[in-house]
Amino acid sequence: MGRSVPPPTSQNSLTVTDNRTGKTIQVPIENNSIPATAFKKLNKKRGDGDSAQDEVEAGVRVYDPGFMNTAVIQSNITFIDGEAGILRYRGYPIEQLAEQSTFLESAFLLLYGELPTQQQFKLFEQEVLHHTYVHRDVEQIVGAFRYDAHPMSILTASFAALGAFAPEANPALAGQKLYSSGTTEALAVMDKQIFRILGKAITVGAMAYRIRQGRAFNAPPSGLNYTETYLYLLDHLNEPNYKPNPVIAKALDILFLLHADHELNCSAAAMLQVGSSLADPYSAVAAATAALYGPLHGGANEAVIRMLTAIGSPENVPAYLEKVKKKEVVLSGFGHRIYRTSDPRSKIIRKTAEEVFAVTGRNPLLDTAMALHDAAISDEYFVSRRLYPNVDYWSGLIYQALGFPPDYFTVLFAIPRVVGWLAHWRQLMLQKNGVKIWRPRQLYVGEGERDYVEIEKREEKPNADPTTVPSKVPHLHSKRVFLARDSKM
Repeated sequence: MGRSVPPPTSQNSLTVTDNRTGKTIQVPIENNSIPATAFKKLNKKRGDGDSAQDEVEAGVRVYDPGFMNTAVIQSNITFIDGEAGILRYRGYPIEQLAEQSTFLESAFLLLYGELPTQQQFKLFEQEVLHHTYVHRDVEQIVGAFRYDAHPMSILTASFAALGAFAPEANPALAGQKLYSSGTTEALAVMDKQIFRILGKAITVGAMAYRIRQGRAFNAPPSGLNYTETYLYLLDHLNEPNYKPNPVIAKALDILFLLHADHELNCSAAAMLQVGSSLADPYSAVAAATAALYGPLHGGANEAVIRMLTAIGSPENVPAYLEKVKKKEVVLSGFGHRIYRTSDPRSKIIRKTAEEVFAVTGRNPLLDTAMALHDAAISDEYFVSRRLYPNVDYWSGLIYQALGFPPDYFTVLFAIPRVVGWLAHWRQLMLQKNGVKIWRPRQLYVGEGERDYVEIEKREEKPNADPTTVPSKVPHLHSKRVFLARDSKM
């Protein structure tokens, strides 16, 4: 006879039975989620078929490679419904914000939860733009990079370096509860670092652009808004009363707003992973920037431009899509880890692109992009796989039309995303139960305990897996160096 299962104590629960032991537990469901730690109750004594490394006495672990269905924090910042194509900042639809708000106003919203009053926004904007200046030693650090260094390498290092100039912002030096105590003083210190990082992000971002051109770094101007200031830092040479083109400034502001946050993506998770150790926010932002540098995250719009260039012209689109179906090439700019329908940001960016092209001239790749877009969204192969254009598909075309080199595109992604990173970091620091260090578990599937063998007695394994031995790496040293080494052996 089967074991009887006790009735659930609540309808909002999950009844789980461990068929190994017959043990049954009731797991509460809240916000359509269950606590992973509940499965620790499903423990048992180790039997003959259990590995010592499985630690069955400690209960069942939840195995989720790549965080495909694991929530690690409660948040009230950004909501995404990937099935319906919805993106909201603090409840406000992204379409409304892109139409009526500005990047810096939306930054305030993401950080503090509400749209600012006129007085609040005035103070916020003043503080952020006040902190656009950087220490002259930071200029020397950035200036030490090679002219051909990747801009994201420079940006990552710059954020890390900025932390060295703010020791009072480091919990390792100023106390572990520097940000998490919730006092008025703690909030002031926290907000000061947010102002600093937001202000200096556009400055070091522009420095990473100008260094490859051999141009001196610009001092921040006065009287311009956030994106206008950034364009000034990028482009001003010696023109009197220089002010960026308003259409370009507005387009960049919209792009910044759209990229400001996107829930707990890879870089935001990196920000919180590092932040949970109570590292200073500059180090955490540097880590998040490094995560964004990866081609699976921030480099997609650059890949779109390279793809469109490779296609060449609209008549080559059908042949390219056939190669995609055969998995010979990749379709960049389509599909998303979260969205299973059209990315709501892509529609806004497409409209913005037309406004930019009216000023800059039509991007020669636009016809190819539109032909590829129309062909893909009407092809059953891509529709059935729910591959629709994402935000990266059109943004690269705008950046290219504005004259930015492809390897700088990710910087244009990183600068606005700093806001989202800081909003999530601020939320982490202020959560009610304090900050707990993020320490994921693993499933160990390696060797069990074994005894040490002296080196003289070890033998190479025949047909060893190449991943288990070091690779032989060619070196670029002169042959004379190797001859000199060989003579000493």
